Amino acid sequence: MRSISRVVGVSINTVSKILVQAGEACAAYHDETVRKVNASKVQCDEIWSFVYAKQKNVKTAKAAPSDAGDVWTWTALDSDSKMILSWMVGGRDAGYAIEFMDDLRSRLANRVQLTTDGHKAYLEAVEGAFGGDVDYAQLIKLYGEEPHKSPERKYSPSVCTGARKRRVEGSPDLAHVSTSHVEHQNLTMRMSMRRFTRLTNAFSKKVENHIHMLSLYFVYYNFCRIHKSLKVTPAMEAGVSDALHDIEWIVGLIDARAPKPGRPKTYKKDISN
Repeated sequence: MRSISRVVGVSINTVSKILVQAGEACAAYHDETVRKVNASKVQCDEIWSFVYAKQKNVKTAKAAPSDAGDVWTWTALDSDSKMILSWMVGGRDAGYAIEFMDDLRSRLANRVQLTTDGHKAYLEAVEGAFGGDVDYAQLIKLYGEEPHKSPERKYSPSVCTGARKRRVEGSPDLAHVSTSHVEHQNLTMRMSMRRFTRLTNAFSKKVENHIHMLSLYFVYYNFCRIHKSLKVTPAMEAGVSDALHDIEWIVGLIDARAPKPGRPKTYKKDISN
């Protein structure tokens, strides 16, 4: 942001203000447009990040806001079109899982096969949102530690020793019970947004700015970025959009939400005296 302000020659507050406007415009567009999507296989996952400070450092952080600490981004991906159908920022408890699944259900036009990881909060959330109108399975991954952990493995994930597929609701096709596509989307998010990079100093200082950045990213990913394997955007593949958009189009979304300038007020001068 500071680099942009120097190159363009504007205040960093101006850059921040435009990003907020972009986030609000993109969030509104996603909410209005991504509706009644025909999908067959949906994968869900959560990705970790933090705001202001990591959870363990919040107590000693200077002037930490009330929402500082760990923050999770929930994502639901259409496995065929690679489109992000729903996303949410918050904690990782049952309340957020219920809200996330309710939002996902409202955006689907048909019965789907749903796959999540083994997070227990999904069980009640999926039941409450879909009832019996879903083919739901969990992919539970098993992890283990190396017997001799070397120093370079300090920031690496644990070793996956296997996975177990569990049917929860309906009749899911076990051959398609997978979270590989949504986990690859997590990698794309970490590579695309500096705020998600591990060991970064570019983390979000406010949760609102974190959400605005994600709003901008998901609209760009769904409607502007050509998927390498599909050769079209995810929104075009899903039938939500029939055109390839660009950054100028996103700027148009911002301008469309800007308040229209009104006529200047005029005052009649009293000349009776």
